[in-house]
Amino acid sequence: MLCAHTERLSLKNLACTYQQLTNLTTSPSIRVPPQLSASATTLTAVSKKRVVVIGGGPAGLIAADLLAGTCEVHLCENGRTLGRKFLVAGDGGLNITHSAVGEDLSARYTPTEFMRAPLLAFGPVELRAWLAERGVDTFIGSSGRIFPRPPLTPAQVLRAIVDKVVDKGVQVHLRHAFAGFDAERCPIVVYEGSPVSMVADHYLFALGGASWPKTGSTGEWRQQFEGIGVHTVHFQASNCGVEVALPEAVRMHAGKPLKNVRVSAGELSQRGEVTITEHGLEGNAIYPIVPALREAMANGEEAHLLIDLKPDVTVQELERRLAGAAWKERVPALKLDRAAVALLKAFTPVQRYVEGGSLAEDVKALRIPVIGLRPLDEAISTVGGIALAEVAPDLSLIKHPHFSVAGEMIDRDAPTGGFLLQGAFSTGHAAAKGILARLADR
Repeated sequence: MLCAHTERLSLKNLACTYQQLTNLTTSPSIRVPPQLSASATTLTAVSKKRVVVIGGGPAGLIAADLLAGTCEVHLCENGRTLGRKFLVAGDGGLNITHSAVGEDLSARYTPTEFMRAPLLAFGPVELRAWLAERGVDTFIGSSGRIFPRPPLTPAQVLRAIVDKVVDKGVQVHLRHAFAGFDAERCPIVVYEGSPVSMVADHYLFALGGASWPKTGSTGEWRQQFEGIGVHTVHFQASNCGVEVALPEAVRMHAGKPLKNVRVSAGELSQRGEVTITEHGLEGNAIYPIVPALREAMANGEEAHLLIDLKPDVTVQELERRLAGAAWKERVPALKLDRAAVALLKAFTPVQRYVEGGSLAEDVKALRIPVIGLRPLDEAISTVGGIALAEVAPDLSLIKHPHFSVAGEMIDRDAPTGGFLLQGAFSTGHAAAKGILARLADR
């Protein structure tokens, strides 16, 4: 049921004043609408339907933007500013989406069927157009990844999005932390130690997963949703490094990349770069393989990587290079760098390496056992959260139709390369569309 025990939201308990928001917000700054100025005393009920969005990341921002055209929208954020995780994602270059389209795009997501409709309705083409309307021009890089056109910075992109949201009348409430549900199952937020039950016609939760906890994305909300009968899935690391028992001869190369290799596990395969770490391996050729490793470990099976150190060279060509080479000439003939040679020697049985008869095959399929994944606080993203069986096609909760969910808090997965942010924007857009349709029917 909807909470209806009050017709007003107290500004004292719910909203930050203009001066407070100005002081609390770092780059980019947020311009707050007049409704939140210090002279206001209440936020009164209006003819528009009221929607509360809880979570100020990409999913929450795009949903608030879409809803603002016809609804009174309140956007609550736990932090001192909006989009903190968006800025973290932009560290080193904001890969905002990818140029893949159609089935090539949806196939990057797990489960594919769940993400197909949101991506079809609001994919990379639509996201780029939406950004362009906010003055953010983008370009496609050589890898198919899409970035803001220089000299735009991640902070400037975020500011353009936030400014447009505020210009459309969305009322922003910073330092308003989700704390659970009251007896009537209304969401409760806490501001300056005071809990407030939020009153609205519909609620959208975009609370994030459990990656990058320093941004406020801790996943602690699972317990509150379990308390109202919504099943959740334990969070696990995704897009993360893998733990490998490396000998000292390999660890001494920590920080060095293995460039242009192909990594495979199960049915997954990815070409790219692998970096040796103190704990094992990481990099853009490792992250997309993590789901296969995670599944193997969950099933009690041995998890391992197969690394092709020379993906552009056939076994036959390697054998030709090695033919007739003296023992000391074999490594130079393979044209491998020292880090790759150290890894090859470490994970090839000694006798097999010494004999050298299968060296070409080992270079093409180096088997490396994986003993675990790096912890959640090191993961770029997570899987887990709201179980898909709890979510209707319009991203509302089946047991609580006036609640919708979006972003990483839904149990789904995607690789890096622009697909994570695209997934957040697509599900935020889909959830907002679903909310508008439900409100129109009331």
